[in-house]
Amino acid sequence: MENNKKHIAHFDLDSFFVSVEIRNNPSLKGKPVLVGGYERGVVAACSYEARKFGIHSAMPMKKAMQLCPQAIITNASRDQYSKYSRWVTDIIASRVPLFEKASIDEFYIDLSGMDKFFGVSKYARELRQLITGETGLPISCGLSSARFISKMATNEAKPNGFLEIPHGKETEFLWPMAVEKINGVGKQTEQQLKTFGLYTIGDIARTPLEVMERIGGKWGESLWHKAQGRGSADITTDWEQKSMSHENTFDTDYTDISFLYKELVRLTEKTAYSLRDDEKMTGCVTVKIRYSDFETTSCQETIDYTALDDTLIAKVKDLFTKNWQKGRPVRLLGVRFSHLIPITMQMSLFDNQLEKLNLFKAVDEIKDRFGKKIVTKAVTIKKEDKNK
Repeated sequence: MENNKKHIAHFDLDSFFVSVEIRNNPSLKGKPVLVGGYERGVVAACSYEARKFGIHSAMPMKKAMQLCPQAIITNASRDQYSKYSRWVTDIIASRVPLFEKASIDEFYIDLSGMDKFFGVSKYARELRQLITGETGLPISCGLSSARFISKMATNEAKPNGFLEIPHGKETEFLWPMAVEKINGVGKQTEQQLKTFGLYTIGDIARTPLEVMERIGGKWGESLWHKAQGRGSADITTDWEQKSMSHENTFDTDYTDISFLYKELVRLTEKTAYSLRDDEKMTGCVTVKIRYSDFETTSCQETIDYTALDDTLIAKVKDLFTKNWQKGRPVRLLGVRFSHLIPITMQMSLFDNQLEKLNLFKAVDEIKDRFGKKIVTKAVTIKKEDKNK
């Protein structure tokens, strides 16, 4: 029945980092632009003009410049990526009933039922035009009955386009496409499928389910169902409410700023560990302070999306310093991260961010293996004061 049909739109900001750079510096338009670091850096994002030279994300910057010596390297607007992401999020939130922010530049929207009032296709097109008109950023959109099909439609619609796959036309869209077009099918999986003579999604669809299960188990079964045009239409709507936090109530009240800072660092490290363990970044930091008389205050601030200890520790300390009533005894401190989104490859590809993220993840692995107390920042280790 028509009323039970799902209508899932997928919106993806085209070459998001590059688009922000071009919006803030229009002279870059139409040129091969690379976003990332200069020395020992990698390409975090590249314009479509740069891609024509064989450049892609995660490529070493040195190699990219060899392929296209005239390319322009920039990250001048790096501190504004989160701002523009929130701008687009706010536009979507004000105009649709259910949506999920899947990353800094990617959204799933459930438009089911809206066909009664607006016409789903028309509404999706108008929303896309509204986002581009207000923000100046190009955005592509796919619309279909399932998440994965909408995402694939978006990929086909790029750059700055719209593609709808009507109900009943899913297999007509999917079957001619190469197997590597399916989300999550990487080089290794692609080669494995081709070993079995499976070159197109139609090849998978025409293969008996039990054969696909023998080839790939649950993964093979999932691919078979996708090839039939079946996929999830579920939207996670509580993404913004989800948070991670840790707090500690002291045995005695403290006014010693060095002790309070040390505790804030410990709580931040602990929460950031949980953040990275869940492959998430935070866009909002909250510090909770409870005084000796049980009066409790919370202060929060939105930040550029990150999962790095040093960035988060600096913000937590800053929030505490601005809001603590100096000299007033504290009995509890808490740190909370919210506005969580998945860590994207692009967000971690800036050279110092990538190195730091890998360092913190390496420390996380050591903690997992040997216990969380084995590696601790110097500031969190209580030392004897030799001057006493």
